[in-house]
Amino acid sequence: MDIEAIYDKLYRFVYFKVHNRETAEDITQETFLRYMRRYGDGKSYNIKLMYTIAKNLCVDEFRRKTPIPLPENYPLEQETHHEDILEKIMVDEALASLSVTEKEMLLLRYMNEESVATISELYHCSRFSTYRTIKGAIKKFQDFLEVKGQDE
Repeated sequence: MDIEAIYDKLYRFVYFKVHNRETAEDITQETFLRYMRRYGDGKSYNIKLMYTIAKNLCVDEFRRKTPIPLPENYPLEQETHHEDILEKIMVDEALASLSVTEKEMLLLRYMNEESVATISELYHCSRFSTYRTIKGAIKKFQDFLEVKGQDE
């Protein structure tokens, strides 16, 4: 796997956790620096180890900062359609119904296209358990959207 593909995967993973472009870029770069200082030969990369480093850096980032809540009257974008807003709210609520581990596993599996074996090693569980967690998260997500869709 080339360095750009690894960078993209790590960046998506970090952005998912911190929700800030600049912070995600900083943490992704710091992940590469720490990996290269400790393990790197510049020829090969252990993506599982890099995910672990990135995850730990995200935890450090959250410990350092306290979140600033948005004001209740925070304006929405002018060009946004109401249907798009409702759909986004439903998806956000469905994602909120999942655990952090479930969300991370879905991101790694479907956004970063990591194998179940890689994810299971990252979370120190069996492949079967990982597969079952991912399938359960998908079902929970779909069920939540179906129920919300029927309520409206």
